[in-house]
Amino acid sequence: MRVSASFIKAAGYSLFLFFLIGIFNADARSISSADSVSLQQIQQSASSINSVTSLLIQQNGKQLAEFYFNGMEKGEPTNIKSASKSIISLLVGIAVENGYIKTVNQPIEPYFEDYFNANPDSIKESITIKDLLTMRSGLETTSFHNYGRWVISDNWIKFALDQPLEKQPGGDMAYSTGTSHLLSVIISKATGMSTRAFAEEYLFHPMNIKLGGWDRDPQGYYMGGNNMALAPDDMIKIGQMLLNRGRYNGQRIVSKDWIVDSFKTYTRSNYNPYDYGYMWWNKPVGNYKVYFAWGYGGQYIFIIPKLDATIVLTGALDNATQSRSYKEPVFDLLDEQIIPYLKSSK
Repeated sequence: MRVSASFIKAAGYSLFLFFLIGIFNADARSISSADSVSLQQIQQSASSINSVTSLLIQQNGKQLAEFYFNGMEKGEPTNIKSASKSIISLLVGIAVENGYIKTVNQPIEPYFEDYFNANPDSIKESITIKDLLTMRSGLETTSFHNYGRWVISDNWIKFALDQPLEKQPGGDMAYSTGTSHLLSVIISKATGMSTRAFAEEYLFHPMNIKLGGWDRDPQGYYMGGNNMALAPDDMIKIGQMLLNRGRYNGQRIVSKDWIVDSFKTYTRSNYNPYDYGYMWWNKPVGNYKVYFAWGYGGQYIFIIPKLDATIVLTGALDNATQSRSYKEPVFDLLDEQIIPYLKSSK
């Protein structure tokens, strides 16, 4: 059978069109896949993580989602646990900017004269405020196996400073709530105000944030780095303020330089694949660097500058364990659904 040249030409053209259509459909499928994540799916996935009590998503200053689970309601303060440490870091930055604290390179000795007069130690006296901010005091931890002994002690300051030096100050990280508590004491002594009063005046009132409960130590100092209560819709204001380089509704809250310094990496956790700044964690998720406050039980403020987004996620404390089994599902949700959704929205 003879086939005409015109038929071959027509057939070739058809094959070419089919090839182009195939490419177009493949691209369309790819685009559809990228856009396929919906808020409803994110809500369902979040609800399947047993510990989650709220999820808020904001991008470009606009709220995209606000979900509550397991009986939690909007505006309800929740214990943000060690995410409080990131708030303490902001308060130190505000105290520096307002001249109450001269520099983070200042040794802590002047703030604890009574202790060091009774317990002289040239190495401990050389610990700086920056060492406290980056969990590199060198002192043995008051968290984990020592936490119970610390919180039932008669004097949290003395207990923290009494810990043996396991490392040189400024060396490796030793995560410790006693270390962050010393920062609260320094804020109070430097400003002549309680840490709570200082926070209300310089951070919470200007941002219209309603602070809930906040524990105090036996001497009356507010706990530095744990047991502060904030509502999720107030937590997201903190993330947005940081995205806005320290401004909220046009008002300067904390300096841009402090945020830059806070988000740098100074050390790395011994227990998690996370880096640490001034009491703010960071790690890559997908192709994005994510900065976050993190508290026991799954209390998070996530900040993704390249997507101009902040995400708040809180968790129930009733069934929380030291295994922190919620971590992987939370970061999977962030990586597999929330970030793709934010990319498509942006």
